[in-house]
Amino acid sequence: MTRMQRVCILGGSGFVGRHIANRLHDRGIHSRIPTSYRERTKQILVVPGLELIQANVHEPDRLRELFDECDAVINLVGILNEKGFDGSGFRRAHVELTDKIIAACRESGIRRLLHMSALGADAENGPSYYQQTKGEAEQHVLAADDLDVTVFRPSVIFGPEDNFFNQFARLLKLSAGVFPLPTPKARFSPVYVGDVAEAFVTALQDSDTFGKSYDLCGPETYTLEELVRYTAETAGIRRVVWPCSDRLSRLQAKVLQRVPGKPYSMDNYLSATVDNVCAVNNLPQLGIEPTGMNAVVPGYLGKKTERQRYNQFRQMARR
Repeated sequence: MTRMQRVCILGGSGFVGRHIANRLHDRGIHSRIPTSYRERTKQILVVPGLELIQANVHEPDRLRELFDECDAVINLVGILNEKGFDGSGFRRAHVELTDKIIAACRESGIRRLLHMSALGADAENGPSYYQQTKGEAEQHVLAADDLDVTVFRPSVIFGPEDNFFNQFARLLKLSAGVFPLPTPKARFSPVYVGDVAEAFVTALQDSDTFGKSYDLCGPETYTLEELVRYTAETAGIRRVVWPCSDRLSRLQAKVLQRVPGKPYSMDNYLSATVDNVCAVNNLPQLGIEPTGMNAVVPGYLGKKTERQRYNQFRQMARR
């Protein structure tokens, strides 16, 4: 396979994308990352040789321009909630954009496409719009026989600046003594962002990964209740975690999805009815030993100065 020189990372300004860009740089591969907010992104995404381009990735002509002179495309774009309630937001972000990416790859002569899906993605039987549209997008990329596609399906991803442990820590701090927790028995196998990024970079130039999907998980499985209690203990937040019944979980979702910012929705509730765990963890197949939470999470949830947190994030992103 021809050596990669430049990769376009859609969704590259996000949590996982920053780690991938750093690892590509360490291997002498340049990254091109489109963003809607170039000046803001420039402050948080510091990678030597990075091309940060202001662009609307939903415009087909702009996509083709972004793919020009690239050797591969990585699609990390995904949303956990939409502005409305009919699934159209999920469809636009997951399915329609994926179809545009496939078309732009073909028109630009790019064969290599790495795609971020999710555990539980299921076009036919997924209970939530998130899972249905993720599953449909996954089907579309794997059906593109003229492209060299690899799909990754991670469990919830953790690491410095994640939107899981950090989000629960913020919510716990805001709660007044008691923290009502919906879907407490939902099961997850949290996977470290560094392992996910390494999986992408390892597979990038490996022809044995073409046409395959890889489930990515951490070494342990926990209920959501266990993870939230772990968050409170690690962050030093004293709160009573109150597990909600299924009926109260649904009620909480119906109320909070109407709150500005939509911190929790019926779609989130429905997604949590499917365990987010691996039947077989494919990280070892890629030569990656899964990293446990205890090796990473205390370092960014524990009490530290902002400078210490920043230095640790930079160090881990380059690992």
